[in-house]
Amino acid sequence: AGRGFCSGGDVGGMGGGQDNRPHVTRARIADIIQAFPKRLARFDKPIIAAVNGVAIGGGMDLALACDFRVAGRSARFAETYAKIGLLPGGGGAYFLPRIIGKGRALELLLTADFIDAGTALEIGLVNHVFDDDSLLEQTHTIARRIASLPPLSVRLIKRTVVHGLESDMMSSLDLVSSFIAVTRAGPDHVEAIKAFREKRPGDYVGH
Repeated sequence: AGRGFCSGGDVGGMGGGQDNRPHVTRARIADIIQAFPKRLARFDKPIIAAVNGVAIGGGMDLALACDFRVAGRSARFAETYAKIGLLPGGGGAYFLPRIIGKGRALELLLTADFIDAGTALEIGLVNHVFDDDSLLEQTHTIARRIASLPPLSVRLIKRTVVHGLESDMMSSLDLVSSFIAVTRAGPDHVEAIKAFREKRPGDYVGH
């Protein structure tokens, strides 16, 4: 929104007036900074980050916590924690290597370098780059395409992918078998097949 996605924490306000005892800091990080990525992780619906301008530090952590990212051509990304003697508290060190790989993630985290939208697209940090003035419209188009599909399938596909990243192949296959059994028994599967044959949008009930 506005000129930038999120510029992160107020560096000017750091270092003074806060209780920096370790147990206080730990609680503050867990209860405040990490509350949002934890909430996003429990959210079944797909979450798209539309990044315009800068996404720095905590702002980049926020974008990384989303399911995928699209960017305006003006977008710039950086994990700048190392420059101020800190670490990514909002999940950056967790999400980034899962998205772009360990080597590239460590380079960005350890150098605190900025990358532009083109580089972000090249390394797989974002899925698409759009002109700034069409970013939200293009993001809404993607969201509408997803929203036009059977809702239960969408939720369970996301859940399967997230589970698969944290588990072995056998348990992932077991889970997806159960999910397929659920979807095949539901009315939306029947409606989806019917809509496909009749070449029309589906009218889904969400289960």
